[in-house]
Amino acid sequence: MDLTSPWFPPSEDETRTPRSSPTARSAMRCVRLLLGCTTAAELLGTVLAEGPSWITGEGSALYLLDSAGMLRLTASHGLPDWVHERYGVIDPAGDLPAAMALRLRRPYLLSPERTSVDYPNRNAGMGTGMVALITLPMIVDERPVGVLALALAHRGTVPRRDLDVLETLGDACAHRLAHLLDGARAGTRPGPTGGSVDGSGGGTGAGAGDRAAALAHPMLSLAVRSAGHGAFERDLVTGETYWDAAAYRVVGRPVPPEDAPAAAPDLDRLVHPEDLPDVQAALAEALATGGPYRIEYRVPRRGGRAIRIEETGEVMLDVHRRPVRIAGLLADRDRARTPEDRPPAGEPGNGAPAAGARSALLLALTRALSRAVTVRDVTTAVTDVARPAFGAAGIVLDLVEEGRLLPVSHTVYGGPRRTELTRLADLSEGVMQHSLAHSTPLFSEPGQARRSVGGPLTPAAWAVLPLVASGRQVGSCLITFSTDRAFGREDRTLYSAFAGILAQSLERARLYDTHHHRATELQRAMLPRTLPRLPGLASAARYLPSTEGMQIGGDWYDLLRLPDGRIGLVIGDVQGHNAEATAVMGQLRSGLRAYATDGHDPAATLARTSRLLSELDTDLFATCLYLTLDPADGTLRAARAGHPSPVRIAADARAVELELPGGPPLGVDPGMPYPLAVEHLAVGETLLVYTDGLVEDREEDYDESVQRMLGGLELWARQTGPVRLGPSAALERLADLLTLNVTERRSRPDDVALLLLHRSSPVR
Repeated sequence: MDLTSPWFPPSEDETRTPRSSPTARSAMRCVRLLLGCTTAAELLGTVLAEGPSWITGEGSALYLLDSAGMLRLTASHGLPDWVHERYGVIDPAGDLPAAMALRLRRPYLLSPERTSVDYPNRNAGMGTGMVALITLPMIVDERPVGVLALALAHRGTVPRRDLDVLETLGDACAHRLAHLLDGARAGTRPGPTGGSVDGSGGGTGAGAGDRAAALAHPMLSLAVRSAGHGAFERDLVTGETYWDAAAYRVVGRPVPPEDAPAAAPDLDRLVHPEDLPDVQAALAEALATGGPYRIEYRVPRRGGRAIRIEETGEVMLDVHRRPVRIAGLLADRDRARTPEDRPPAGEPGNGAPAAGARSALLLALTRALSRAVTVRDVTTAVTDVARPAFGAAGIVLDLVEEGRLLPVSHTVYGGPRRTELTRLADLSEGVMQHSLAHSTPLFSEPGQARRSVGGPLTPAAWAVLPLVASGRQVGSCLITFSTDRAFGREDRTLYSAFAGILAQSLERARLYDTHHHRATELQRAMLPRTLPRLPGLASAARYLPSTEGMQIGGDWYDLLRLPDGRIGLVIGDVQGHNAEATAVMGQLRSGLRAYATDGHDPAATLARTSRLLSELDTDLFATCLYLTLDPADGTLRAARAGHPSPVRIAADARAVELELPGGPPLGVDPGMPYPLAVEHLAVGETLLVYTDGLVEDREEDYDESVQRMLGGLELWARQTGPVRLGPSAALERLADLLTLNVTERRSRPDDVALLLLHRSSPVR
């Protein structure tokens, strides 16, 4: 591979001997799983879910070549709508990263400094839309198949061992896709259908010719055809559903013409009314858990007869465990019977009575909502489970804020129809307010929905549910349907009961969000509001609370002016995530500041602070790092109590950990002295101190994470260091890049604090 281009700066990591790590093990497992995938979306989802954890997922995509020779977006994760609109089709002769990778036939890396939120519009300024983007050409036997684009958590040079992993994953995807495409053209295997693997909207590979047809419409195998089964696929993000011709024949419906959209009939018009609640309950359960499912129901036919259908499918989840796609088969259970032998439509179905089935549906929805913790979790459950189970086209959810109804989240608007549903929410604002004011649900009558609200976006049918919990108005919910329907007494009772469950869940989630916000604000209030301006020095700091639970942590930092003209840097982390940890943190911060301003050196300061912690009525301990800097000559004096070592970024762009001898955490052994170390910070150098939440990742070795961070700091220093941007702006940009990697993780179990200091000139 040619690594001489500016996209691949040389790395010291490339000369190191590869060693066994969780990254290598997960990569090998990922390759094995890739070889069993059947769609492009499944391939991308497998790379993100099973690949190394430094493949972040946000901003990743898979492009396939269509018959016209264009790269067409086929599967994606975390891409905004404007990316699908602007880069849904890419010319391989252009200068976009995907085109460059395919043309050069080697990986093409886009570093964070070269991306912006509106790439490639360079006038938008340098941004941090993603940490890094690598595009991998997928080529099999000199035949180009497409391009795999992955967002990486590398904040610097990508080491050779990681490049090897990425190329291996790209090759595995290429060979699997080539096999699927060849099978699709031969009509013997499913083709690699496109779609989104998250909830962000997605493109489908639609083009002219055999390959494009294979991408858009999966073909059944000969074995499935001979068994008389029909296949279906439903995109839960866009709401689009495709049936093959055999599926229409199985349920006794006419097959649409080839040039007409093969949209599936609505569930409520297909399933026998007595069986519909059963089907909805089973579907809700499958959506909440994911994986395979099996449902039996009756489909009425002419002459008062019915056919029994067995639906066997699988709910596919994305990397965040959200349902994004359903695919499966339809089989006629009575295929061997003559029409006269088929059971009458009025005979009871195999499921529970309608009342019991509706109770099962409510129970499934209740279970899904009971797992929701935050308001965002509630809206996600409504989107992922309730909307498909009801067969709804969309759901608009508003909450009461200061006496007004406001949209709670764009989460419920769903994919590429977000703009239309937002406009629909504006159109329906009056009826939603009316329903809430009178605490009465409203249901459209058949054929009257459009006349009641008006406008081209008005749904064919809708239900507006007031959300009231404990006598308090919580919000309003609009559920829309694409076809006319009549809401019977049982249906109205079902939706009203759902409204009560949803209101209770939202009330509980809002209380949680409020407590979590207050706890976070308390934590922030105990940290410095601003850092002091110091001559000859630039500084920047960041704090991120944990995203797990309602508890608060004990991370803190400080930048002190000392009486003798020196500068003090403090960073610490109290054990635990609760109010006690925060209270202890406040006491330690005050005590350490007092000892430092009394003139004690870092070693003596930590020793006194350790004794202070041991005398407090607590069993907690804390790690801490305290350094003093003489701004005149750059002398650093430091002591460390079980805390991660600071990092020095030299003027030549090398980033190294300072080897400071350390002692036990504060409060563990109050009689233990701490060694004092002396270092030097030259003009033009930068110092980083941080808590372990910045680099700690459950899915990666700690040392690997630290080395990755050091590589990122070196890349920052080479390309956008203080010399180019100015010290203050450069440190703020670096702080954003460091925390961006943390915010892209699936969860943040620990708090994060960091403090940056750059010495730009000597000061007397």
